[in-house]
Amino acid sequence: LPLSAAENLRPGAEQKVVFITARVHPGETPSSFVCQGIIDFLVSHHPIAKVLRDHLVFKIAPMLNPDGVYLGNYRCSLMGFDLNRHWANPSPWAHPTLHGVKELIIDMYNNPKINLEFYIDIHAHSTMMNGFMYGNIFEDEERFQRQAVFPKLLCQNAEDFSYSSTSFNRDAVKAGTGRRFLGGLLNDTSYCYTLEVSFYSYILGGTASAVPYTEEACILL
Repeated sequence: LPLSAAENLRPGAEQKVVFITARVHPGETPSSFVCQGIIDFLVSHHPIAKVLRDHLVFKIAPMLNPDGVYLGNYRCSLMGFDLNRHWANPSPWAHPTLHGVKELIIDMYNNPKINLEFYIDIHAHSTMMNGFMYGNIFEDEERFQRQAVFPKLLCQNAEDFSYSSTSFNRDAVKAGTGRRFLGGLLNDTSYCYTLEVSFYSYILGGTASAVPYTEEACILL
């Protein structure tokens, strides 16, 4: 890249980071297509992609469960773990991908030159329609309200994204997920979400028409 297009990568420059992970559950193949679409867009010549590259640093772990994917597992790793329940204390032996990604995120969090703006974990949903998000609930009402801004913007700009299906929760069973754990770890300038996309289809706003998701449609999400 020309120097002018990589000011945020200069040694010593302050960095605003967007960290994206996908495919922690091996059977959720649409998450890989969505992640592929994000990567394709970010490295494209689109003017918005250029602005994003100029101002943000994107860290992407496109497959958190490669052994589970290789084996054809639906939810678990080679060792039989649902990795998305072990973010709080991942083992370098039993959950190596989570351990490595968590260490990287903590290193960035402790670096005063880095501000982790967004963490987004991409999944696919087996029962619900559309794309939607899960977010966190906070006691601070103003922080909680700010969490809703990004999903609302997505709803306004993507015809298959549903804000009505988006929910904010702190269920105990979800405490070990990336979105929940990092939402409790990072400061109030960071936004942590789970992005879900349906296995099946999406409903166009104002209609009853279901549009099937294809590989291409997921990439374009």
